[in-house]
Amino acid sequence: MTLSRLLRIRSDEREDGMAMVVVLGVTVMLSALIVAGIATSTGAARQAQRDESWSASLAAAYAGIEEYESRLANDTGYFAYGNPAAPFTVETGSSGKVALPAGASANPAFGVGASGTWATVPGSGGKAEFRYEVDNSRFYIDGTLRVRATGRAGGATGDTRSIVADIKQKGFIDFLYFTDYEVRDPEALNPDDNTNCAIHHYEGPRPGCTVIYFGGQDEINGPMHTNDAFQTNGPAKFNGKVTTAYKAATGKNYIKSSGTAPTFKITTDPQNIATIGMPPTNSQLKKETRSDLPNEVPNPGCLYTGPTSITFHADGKMTVVSPWTKFTNTAGVADALGSNPTHCGVPGDSGLAKRSSGKYVGTKIDVPANLVVYVQNVPGSSGNVNHTGGNKPPFPSSASTCASKANSIGYPQDNEKVPFSKAYGCRNGDLFVSGTISGNATLASENYIYVTGDIKYADDGEDMLGLVGNNAVWVWNPVNSSNQPQLDKNRRIDAAILSVGHTFLVQNYDKGSSNRGTLTVNGAIAQKFRGPVGTGSGASMSTGFAKDYNYDERFRYMAPPKFLSPVTTTYGVNVWVEVEPAFEPDGSAS
Repeated sequence: MTLSRLLRIRSDEREDGMAMVVVLGVTVMLSALIVAGIATSTGAARQAQRDESWSASLAAAYAGIEEYESRLANDTGYFAYGNPAAPFTVETGSSGKVALPAGASANPAFGVGASGTWATVPGSGGKAEFRYEVDNSRFYIDGTLRVRATGRAGGATGDTRSIVADIKQKGFIDFLYFTDYEVRDPEALNPDDNTNCAIHHYEGPRPGCTVIYFGGQDEINGPMHTNDAFQTNGPAKFNGKVTTAYKAATGKNYIKSSGTAPTFKITTDPQNIATIGMPPTNSQLKKETRSDLPNEVPNPGCLYTGPTSITFHADGKMTVVSPWTKFTNTAGVADALGSNPTHCGVPGDSGLAKRSSGKYVGTKIDVPANLVVYVQNVPGSSGNVNHTGGNKPPFPSSASTCASKANSIGYPQDNEKVPFSKAYGCRNGDLFVSGTISGNATLASENYIYVTGDIKYADDGEDMLGLVGNNAVWVWNPVNSSNQPQLDKNRRIDAAILSVGHTFLVQNYDKGSSNRGTLTVNGAIAQKFRGPVGTGSGASMSTGFAKDYNYDERFRYMAPPKFLSPVTTTYGVNVWVEVEPAFEPDGSAS
């Protein structure tokens, strides 16, 4: 074989070898791309599956909160149920305030630990579950609950996510202004008037009843609701959400009697919604002063008897005058037993009935923190520990007998004209209140509440007051025999105000030769009947006060202690936030 032939053969072999290397390289590269593609698609599937599981677990946590709310709606006492061993319940100090429901009422959502149960999200085919833990440590103070719900998707090898929700009872303080009937209370100025005005406009005629209008100087700076049809006679301004149970056949859901039309911040208002029922009395609050109900009333408030005055001071104190009070806590059937906790003041000559220069001056005590103060009528039953016969208070023994139209603590005042026949009753459970409050409390009366001066918060962000009258809540506005007012103009009230059976109104609102300035309310007002605060036409006021009502935005999230709720109580979530998962997918604590 010649040299040239040999070289040519070796050259061809080298070319064939290079081609093989190229083919092998391309094959390896393609294989790598195929493997990478397979890996990528498999990873994407796994990621998609994980993303689905991750999202589903959060949805399951939300479902847990909604399921808990539904249980509260069906059983108003469900706030007392929970697992005392749940980590969140233990951490928040609620272990002693909850118990597991028994028997048929058992709830799998209260499970804890790896062996504990989970509740199934309906419609998920068992693929989504939840648990929740309850913190009711604030419920007895301001009606709020906190719930930590954990959702699980994918079972013990899937994912979990947790959220914490603040839940509050929906009630009267969700509105700056709430009214059942948009007519004047027939008993407000004449307690003997038996005219039936408890009829809504859409239910039929109301003969003898006086409709109260929103006038030109009225400005409502917050949400408002009426179970009736509200009427206007001037350019009133509604600067918040407005709802009504009245539904007009045509046009807007209100009645313009005369003058310029009102203005609404939300142009589609007033919105028609269902009626919101008023409770029949405020007696539930009186129970908050019993000492024999540790499970229902773990921290009893203060019970005072007969006409009582409370003056708040900016230093966190209040002066209480209550000469008819013998015991400030009661117990037993028909309040046959009593006690006197120190935080309510000492009854008698040295305390609640202390006198100086011939007048009652009372005693100064701390504002009861997050508690109820209830003023009751003098009991008529001799078996009640606070019973006193006749019209003479028990303290001091030398006290003078009071008249049917005058009480023992200074009302009516000198030169004051008695506003109506049953005002200032000798044995009435009337509360006279004013001052600057530093603290949180709810004050309630079995009869009237008289706001005798400004009521202000020392700290607008921290202090909170509820005023709940079984009957009317009066803005005290005394006049003399010539019907001329005896107080300076303008009045301010920082509080949530509720008149269960009657109305919130200005005393002598139609008396005097000029208007009284502006009545400013920072809080919320709820009443059975509309209460007049002044008279006028269009944009001008003649007597009484113009309204300046402003909603306390804190009421969206909290309430004064034990403040009353509507007959049908619902709950709503105010705030929720995602937190670190409370449980691992296998159920063990994270």
